[in-house]
Amino acid sequence: MNKSIKLILTAVVLFYGMTSYSQKQITIDDLWTNWSFYPNSVDDIRSMNDGENYTILERNGDLNKFSYKTGEKIETILSGKSLKIGRITAYKFNNDETKILLETNKKRIYRRSYTADYYIYDIKTKKNVKLSANGEQQIANFSPNGENVTFIRNNNLFIADTHSGVETQITFDGKHNKIINGIPDWVYEEEFSFNRAYEWLPDSKNIAFIKFDESKVKMFGMTMFAGKAPELKNNKLYPDYQSFKYPKAGEANSVVSVHIYNPESRKTIKVDIGEENDIYIPRIRATADPQKLAVFRLNRLQNKFEILLADVTTGKTKVIFSEENKYYISEAEFDNIKFSDDNKHFIITSERDGYRHIYLHEINGKKIKQITKGNFDVTGFYGYDKKSKFYYYQSAEESPLNRAVYRINEKGKKKKLSKEKGTNNAEFSNNFEYYINTFSNSDTPDIYTLYNKKSEKIRVLENNEKLKKLVKEYGGVRKEFFKFKTSENIELNGWIIKPENFSENKKYPVIVTQYSGPGSQEVLDNWNFGWNNLLAQKGFIVVCVDPRGTGARGEKFRKQTYLQLGKYEIIDLIETGKYLQKQKYVNPDKIGIWGWSYGGFMSSLCMTKGADVFSAGIAVAPVTNWIYYDNIYTERFMRTPQENPDGYYKNSPINHADKLKGKFLIVHGTADDNVHWQNTAEFTEALIQADKQFSQFIYTNRNHSIYGGNTRKHLFTMMLNFWEDNLK
Repeated sequence: MNKSIKLILTAVVLFYGMTSYSQKQITIDDLWTNWSFYPNSVDDIRSMNDGENYTILERNGDLNKFSYKTGEKIETILSGKSLKIGRITAYKFNNDETKILLETNKKRIYRRSYTADYYIYDIKTKKNVKLSANGEQQIANFSPNGENVTFIRNNNLFIADTHSGVETQITFDGKHNKIINGIPDWVYEEEFSFNRAYEWLPDSKNIAFIKFDESKVKMFGMTMFAGKAPELKNNKLYPDYQSFKYPKAGEANSVVSVHIYNPESRKTIKVDIGEENDIYIPRIRATADPQKLAVFRLNRLQNKFEILLADVTTGKTKVIFSEENKYYISEAEFDNIKFSDDNKHFIITSERDGYRHIYLHEINGKKIKQITKGNFDVTGFYGYDKKSKFYYYQSAEESPLNRAVYRINEKGKKKKLSKEKGTNNAEFSNNFEYYINTFSNSDTPDIYTLYNKKSEKIRVLENNEKLKKLVKEYGGVRKEFFKFKTSENIELNGWIIKPENFSENKKYPVIVTQYSGPGSQEVLDNWNFGWNNLLAQKGFIVVCVDPRGTGARGEKFRKQTYLQLGKYEIIDLIETGKYLQKQKYVNPDKIGIWGWSYGGFMSSLCMTKGADVFSAGIAVAPVTNWIYYDNIYTERFMRTPQENPDGYYKNSPINHADKLKGKFLIVHGTADDNVHWQNTAEFTEALIQADKQFSQFIYTNRNHSIYGGNTRKHLFTMMLNFWEDNLK
């Protein structure tokens, strides 16, 4: 080797060494103290009635009005600071946009439920009046004519006159852990994804609501500790006990009924929803006809869905639509149902041809046309523009890894509106003349762009360019997508992040991250930077694979896990581990796996049934036996334990405790109202009796998200230490 070549090679080595050294190192503080890598967002955009303007609630509390056409600010509708009511967390206009309902002092109850204080702000007079001085409220909402505001207090429904402030109590039987009016019980809120169970009819003459009778639902309790050393003066020597109704798999549900109240007559009628009590009413919806209420009815097995039209004066109903599925009806369908303004049609999404598509029906239920077709899933339905006669939607048509925004008419004329390949979502103006597209991909943080209906760019609202530059200083994302086929010839999608200065001639430890729950998706071309990149900087390869049961690949792939949650997912994740072992740059004896919630269920299975492949694992807030989880979610995929005992038994980690090998860490919060701490308590006892060693950490008073104060920093520091101690 001559001298000049030696000098060049030395310079190259020095350059790359300096480059590696100069890259900033991600810290746990960056992630969970400083939140350094969170993209800016354009929050709470609301189209105004004219479709030409929109509003944004700014972080300083100001509510500003902008022009879609120019993108310029028109006016400040209200100044949050001047109102002196604290931080405004949400707002709603009445229908003629003369008043605004402001929400403050929000206090969380469960995932979607909370109490708050509400104020009615008059835009013209600038007067701001508290909705009620008689206690906190829930889910306040204007009547269509703006004359009243409805809200819930102590499980009862109230109406407040916006002029006089006089409150009228509609129901009187509301009682904690017994009767709920106008808001859902715990399991409805969690698994049917809503928090308001009342609906005004369009002429403001009647209000419909669902009543939940929880009397027969069994109680679940959680001990709530002081969270600090007690002092004699605060009398916190004994912990509190929080109890609530939680129906586990196979157990009794709330008995639901639908009622319609007439404020003028002050009379309430009961809607005929059939003689069967063991059913679900996942939604009620107003139609364009003020005399007709739509009631959605679902059987307990969740494989038969019906729409009933109820007469608001008599309560009599007629079934106008019915659909059955050999697996189950996806919960995602309910919010996609739209009734036309002329009350002649409704639009629905369905998986009836094996993929989720849009269908048009007459109001009597007769199918008119399938609007979208093809071997792809519609992943979001934005609405129908009656003027242009276009349907607007999001789909995975290009690839399960991508999302694009489209419009289509009844003749099948289609146009893709989104410009970039990656993940796109859109928010349209009321007249569909404009839309704001949110785009990201693995290398690009969220970009919010305003377009007109011709897909011509008006302006960029937020490009997160500073974050993009910042991430480059930390070495960039470096996410690569890949596919592989299992021994059963199943093609799986995945991504991989490799360490800095990766060399195929080295052997790296691998951490597999996953969620794997029904219909979910982790392998997407979207923005995600932080924890996985920190692990890569520490010398780990990070891999994610979506097994069978996950989303955007049609009904057959998504529902293959029916009646046997865990069976096919664990096969595919073990196959993932074996695939990684064959890669020359992977240390085959140092493959770990972790996950949270359903992902914790899967990592627990991998450390037992897949213990020959995975040498270390972390399960955070895992389900360990499906008999402990709620009935709506579990029975949707598994039916009841009485009907399907083998499905429950064979793939619950608690029944495979004796197979545990390797290093295992299990984490849970003691106040997890969703996946109860009972799951970890029972599983760890089974591990102890099987004479298996493991590590365990419990977070006092923390719910399923395990956050608050220093908690997240502590959790992720502990997990990082676990990986470095056991995979390096």
